[in-house]
Amino acid sequence: MATKVLVPRLGEGVDEVTVTKWLKQIGDPVKELEPLLEVNTDKVDTEIPAPASGVVLSISLPEGTPAKVGELLAIIGAPGEKVEGGPPTTKPVEVESKVGSPKVTASEPSMTDYPATSKQEIGFISPVVAKIAAEHGVDLRQVRGSGLNGRITKNDVLKFVQSGEMTVDHGPSTATVHRPSSIVRPSEGDQLIKHSIIRKQIAEHMVLSKATSPHVLTVMEADLTHVSKHRFTNKPAFERDGVNLTFTAYFLSAIAMGLKSYPLVNSSWTEEGVLIHKNINIGMAASLGEEGLIVPVIKGADTLSLLAMARTVNDLANRARAKKLQPDEVKGGTFTLTNHGISGSLMAFPIINQPQCGILGVGAMQKRAVVIDDAIAIRPMVYLSFVFDHRILDGASADWFLAKVKETLENWA
Repeated sequence: MATKVLVPRLGEGVDEVTVTKWLKQIGDPVKELEPLLEVNTDKVDTEIPAPASGVVLSISLPEGTPAKVGELLAIIGAPGEKVEGGPPTTKPVEVESKVGSPKVTASEPSMTDYPATSKQEIGFISPVVAKIAAEHGVDLRQVRGSGLNGRITKNDVLKFVQSGEMTVDHGPSTATVHRPSSIVRPSEGDQLIKHSIIRKQIAEHMVLSKATSPHVLTVMEADLTHVSKHRFTNKPAFERDGVNLTFTAYFLSAIAMGLKSYPLVNSSWTEEGVLIHKNINIGMAASLGEEGLIVPVIKGADTLSLLAMARTVNDLANRARAKKLQPDEVKGGTFTLTNHGISGSLMAFPIINQPQCGILGVGAMQKRAVVIDDAIAIRPMVYLSFVFDHRILDGASADWFLAKVKETLENWA
């Protein structure tokens, strides 16, 4: 008897994945629990195993297609077994054309396959899509949806805004709004590098963040003399416990102290009010090289000792580079640290990881001449760049938090 392969729930709050790679094709034999395909959610790649042994009879979704939990991915059965309706290679998508016209079935829908959606055909719109549309004055009836069953996604709205032209309905008359076109025409010899799923997710998230909240930057300089001495003294002991004591562990611990002292920074904006989070879960931006970055989350950061913090940092960083993180490990962050100084950057203007209140960027540590008690001294200095949501924090409250982080680092004992 044929077995259906459905999208499993990969973690709390994970309702949709993207099919990134089929490891088996139609007609290929497969054993139970053998990897069948790879999916991506929140920049984490996960293998989906086959639930039974047999032959792949059909594949319902092509690579690059989003799929919701419980949706059919493929069917596995005995060789030659008939699949109801035949063995489609991709999931048929019914698209409503103009009013009064018959439905059109397409195996691999493209943007041109979808007609402009009428007011009665918009269907379900997520809060994110509605918010972006409202902020840019977009009439969703003009947007062609590329999501499941023609659903309009946030990427559809952003592409529509960047397309250079949209019509605004003013009753009996209409007006055309012209926007600068972002279309780039390639020249001879140019090389096109196709966007990876991770790169697309990063791009969408960054554009959404800048469109969502007013970003403000404040910068302070911290003297890492005490931190450097403490690290030098304790690094061998940590290594005996199998832990690499990095400066990142100190920065995260100092941030946790700042968030405990000023809970308003550990919050998110909602239309009803500012939601202050009980738990302090700090995201740690980790580079994946040219592929982009990912932000594993350290849950309960304020409860960890320096040893436990360093061990957690090591584990998450290593598994992030090896692409071994689980979807739950990149969710639930309430604040984010980005250590842009690793590549030599001194100061930056990071983008807030929505829906968080702020993000702290740490620059490269450099020995510089500073004035201490009216005398010039050489100290290991670092710039702390704090970007915050001005809807939640004002300049003074943001500086109080950053000053606490600075104080914690400078008085480390």
